[in-house]
Amino acid sequence: MRFNPKADISGGRVTDVRGGGGGGGLGNIPLGGITGGGIGTTIIVIIIFVITQFAGGGSGAGSAGPQETTDRYAQCRTGADANKSEDCARKAVEVSLESYWSKVLGSKFRPPAGIVTFTGSASTGCGSASADVGPFYCPTDQTIYLDTTFFKDVLEGQLGGRGGDFVEPYVIGHEFGHHIQNLLGTMSQVKTQQGPTSDSVRLELQADCYAGMWTRGATSTTDAQGVQIFEAVDEGDITEALDSAKTVGDDRIQKQGGGDVNKEQWTHGSSEERMRWFTTGYNASSLQQCDTFGTNNL
Repeated sequence: MRFNPKADISGGRVTDVRGGGGGGGLGNIPLGGITGGGIGTTIIVIIIFVITQFAGGGSGAGSAGPQETTDRYAQCRTGADANKSEDCARKAVEVSLESYWSKVLGSKFRPPAGIVTFTGSASTGCGSASADVGPFYCPTDQTIYLDTTFFKDVLEGQLGGRGGDFVEPYVIGHEFGHHIQNLLGTMSQVKTQQGPTSDSVRLELQADCYAGMWTRGATSTTDAQGVQIFEAVDEGDITEALDSAKTVGDDRIQKQGGGDVNKEQWTHGSSEERMRWFTTGYNASSLQQCDTFGTNNL
């Protein structure tokens, strides 16, 4: 993965906060990653629409203490910065995602409020989030939240993923996919929350498919001045994305926790399914090919 040094990423919607969190939070709500025999506190890669359906529409928001925006991304202005800094790469990825999906959706596209990074805890439109929650999209405030310690501490450390510089772009692409589902009304279709063919699993696999679509189109995305953002996304990047998709499959997480594989508790899909739908998206030429709600062959 390499960014065009001349690309302007200064307009990326990425901010960092400190001091949020506390009371009325997401707590023990089943956020889509609960599995039998989990690994201690359950860690997830996305948050599903159930949080607003069954958690009082994010009534915990605003219950936390003061939350301040930091200057973490102040130095992130160009693709050259993104090539030297993980923080700046995060900003470049967000700019690229906006560019890609605005072309795909046209007038239907509205950018998310942004990506908010935090360490420890943060106040969100869906309640107070802690590091245990993992990256998630909150439909209430249309924001992606990301504790940046997740990738080393959890995805690699606890779950045994191989890591790599394209792991985080895959995850952010997945979360951005949930924003696309929110814009298209797909989230309102989620009725069943667990099981191998549940609406929750279909939602997650479709978000993986959307992440694959963006990955394929990343090198054609441009900044506000029409300058190409990505110079290259190579086979190594695809391998890293697929490994991450495998790492967060429900069956693998259940096995990692020492439990049996119980499909009736699945909320995200198996490792094989997650890799397959990312690949489907990567090879797709239209949104219709990512229609996980219209097939029984997940």
